[in-house]
Amino acid sequence: MIKYKLMAPCHFGLEAVLKREITDLGYEILSVEDGRVTFEGDAQAICRANIFLRTAERILIQAGRFKAETYDELFEGIKSIEWEKLIPVDGKFWVTKASSIKSKLFSPSDIQRIVKKAMVERLKEKYNVTWFEEKGAQYPVRVFMFKDEAVVGMDTTGDSLHKRGYRKLSSKAPISETLAAALIMLTPWNKDRILLDPFCGSGTFPIEAAMMAANIAPGMNRSFTAEYWRNIINKKEWYNAVNEANDMIDINVDTDIQGYDIDDDMVGIARQNARMAGVDKLIHFQRRDIRDLSHNKKYGFIITNPPYGERLEEKANLPMLYKTIGERFKNLQDWSAYIITSYEDTEKYMGIKADRNRKIYNGMIKTYYYQFMGKKPPKIKRDSIEE
Repeated sequence: MIKYKLMAPCHFGLEAVLKREITDLGYEILSVEDGRVTFEGDAQAICRANIFLRTAERILIQAGRFKAETYDELFEGIKSIEWEKLIPVDGKFWVTKASSIKSKLFSPSDIQRIVKKAMVERLKEKYNVTWFEEKGAQYPVRVFMFKDEAVVGMDTTGDSLHKRGYRKLSSKAPISETLAAALIMLTPWNKDRILLDPFCGSGTFPIEAAMMAANIAPGMNRSFTAEYWRNIINKKEWYNAVNEANDMIDINVDTDIQGYDIDDDMVGIARQNARMAGVDKLIHFQRRDIRDLSHNKKYGFIITNPPYGERLEEKANLPMLYKTIGERFKNLQDWSAYIITSYEDTEKYMGIKADRNRKIYNGMIKTYYYQFMGKKPPKIKRDSIEE
């Protein structure tokens, strides 16, 4: 079976989480770079990675990687790639995105134009045709230029993997599903522990946690570009991956996952999204102000994305808001709190020093993941059983 170099982009700062996910799926890691993990896998791996990975943004087949300081070098490098092994004669192919960082070739539109031209020239020679009707399956290509090196990938995913299919409605500043999943996976939370999001918005943190608890694969309810690549992936590989995912689901798992929001409309949206994800029975949503946050159980987790105050008129409210978060958190016995925010005075106004602080880019916004770690619950002692 043909093996491919598969590239999985992710949020900057969360590469280690994605690496662990890929390793757990059983694939060999080839490299870990800023915002990208590369691994080796066959056609089945393409299906399983798209369906099972919670923290990757998409899965690409690495078509080529080479140095290119001029457009001539870019053209020749692209033309040397064996595109005929990836794209059939009737395939529709185009450069869906080009990006450039610290490279002499910096114009995305020019990079896209040169790459498409070189691909056409290569395929014209190999298929002995002068014109491509491009009426078949879609084969989108992405090009990343970094320090004058071109990394070329063919996108197997289509819409980004954060689009699970359950979030039809969202809040003004929603956190992406892939980022939410990664942030949960950075904590020691598991399905036996309480998880509470007091600023749940459209419900992303509670829903992603519930999907993890019930072993629901994030890509089960959506389609992928590579589903139509009959020249690369047999349809049965997709069926096998979906069947594998279905066999793992346990929707009857016991959970204590809660989502609060001060806005009644957002609570309704969160409930609707949870129903779409198939986890509404595993989450309790309610309208509640942060000032009323309380819980009588110990050893719970707050995982949340409070308001950043990106708009000037909102910034004045942040000191009191984070002061309230700190006061309510201190009243929770032996709890842990994990807070992602761009607000740099979080610790000051919460009145607590974080045990850890990880810098993460949420889109173009630099954020901080403050980690306030509570006590671990005591281990359950098991009585010895006499035979």
